[in-house]
Amino acid sequence: MHEAMIAQSIFDIIAAETKKQNAKPIKAKISCGTFNAVNDDVLSIAFESISRETVLQNVKLEIEHKPMQAKCHKCSQVFDFEIVRPLCSRCGSEQYDLLPDEPLLIEEIEFEVDQSNE
Repeated sequence: MHEAMIAQSIFDIIAAETKKQNAKPIKAKISCGTFNAVNDDVLSIAFESISRETVLQNVKLEIEHKPMQAKCHKCSQVFDFEIVRPLCSRCGSEQYDLLPDEPLLIEEIEFEVDQSNE
C-alpha cells in the first residue's frame, strides 16, 4: 500500500515545517497528477493513523487531482487530455503529445492563527 509510505512522507514534511514555524498545523493541500494519483480515502486514513496523538492530529488533508495535459501538433494548444475524447479541444486533431504528469506535491500548509497576538 503505497499510500501508507506517502502518508509517512507527508507527515514528516509537515512535522518539520511545524517545528520551523512553531505553530499548529490545521490543513495541508496536496496535489497529484493522473498517473501519480493516490486513493484519497486510503491516504487520509493512513495519515490519521500516523498522526494520532501527535501535534499533527486532526490536520485535514485536501487532495487535488490535476488532469493529464497534452499539446496539439497542429495548433500547439495545450489541453486537458480526456481518455473518452482524446482530441485537441481547439482543432479536434488526433495528433498530440502527452505532457509530463504532475508530481505529488504538498502545495500549502495552513497553520492556526494565534489569536492572543492580535
